[in-house]
Amino acid sequence: MMSKVQVLEREEGQIAYDDTGGSGRIVLCIPGMGQLRSIYRLVVPRFRDEGLRVITMDIRGMGDSSAGWSDYSESAIMSDVVALLEQLHCEPAMIIGNSISAGAAVCVSAEHPELVSDLVLVGPFVHQVPISWWKALTFRLALAGPWGVGAWVNYQSQKLYPTSKPPDLTEYNFALRKNLHEYGRMRAFRRMAVTDHRASESHLDKVRAPALIVMGGADPDFPNPEVEGKLVAERLRGKLAVLPGLGHYPQAEGPEIFVNQVLPFLRGKSKWPLELV
Repeated sequence: MMSKVQVLEREEGQIAYDDTGGSGRIVLCIPGMGQLRSIYRLVVPRFRDEGLRVITMDIRGMGDSSAGWSDYSESAIMSDVVALLEQLHCEPAMIIGNSISAGAAVCVSAEHPELVSDLVLVGPFVHQVPISWWKALTFRLALAGPWGVGAWVNYQSQKLYPTSKPPDLTEYNFALRKNLHEYGRMRAFRRMAVTDHRASESHLDKVRAPALIVMGGADPDFPNPEVEGKLVAERLRGKLAVLPGLGHYPQAEGPEIFVNQVLPFLRGKSKWPLELV
């Protein structure tokens, strides 16, 4: 059973997290920008049933974490992750990072290798992915006005789950919309959306932890998800799993497929990847 929300106190605010408890190895799950820690809601029970201690955290500015911070970069998110792992006084953790938080996870692993045993990077932004100027401008304008919350919730719901909508997506979107309407949330989101990925790119060659890159094969955030995944996997000397038809949030869109790829990797089994159907 999930515990009540816990908080990590930082100088400028609080970072919220859930902890399933137990004595198993820690898996720290971190969402991307504009998402809640409950983006992992459909895979937490499976990890927990495997004897893992699962921690899901809200990144700064989002969810139950504080809204007002001076910095929303990958490096800032990295500092929150490091502080949380140090507060937990745990063995090296397995980190699952999605989108921008994958970049933060790379930075943690490179700068604090003693805290990280394995990396799972889902739809990772860990370098400057080429994007047309008009697409970048359109995205910024979509978030800019009072229509920003609705534009984002509708976009991620319609475009980032290209094959299968989670059965509880309506409830999740309601919670997401409510959260983003809170004071300071969209300002944080807009600032995060214009950060770059120079920090994670500069750390890629320093990572020594085993890494699994998980790409949704139909992720619209990348011109070619498989090519992007291969590039990142090569830089990290890691493994690549491309999940056909899935989008930017495979942990919610195809939780069984996601777990069946991630668990063997985390167990270190030699027969990997599993055959995808």
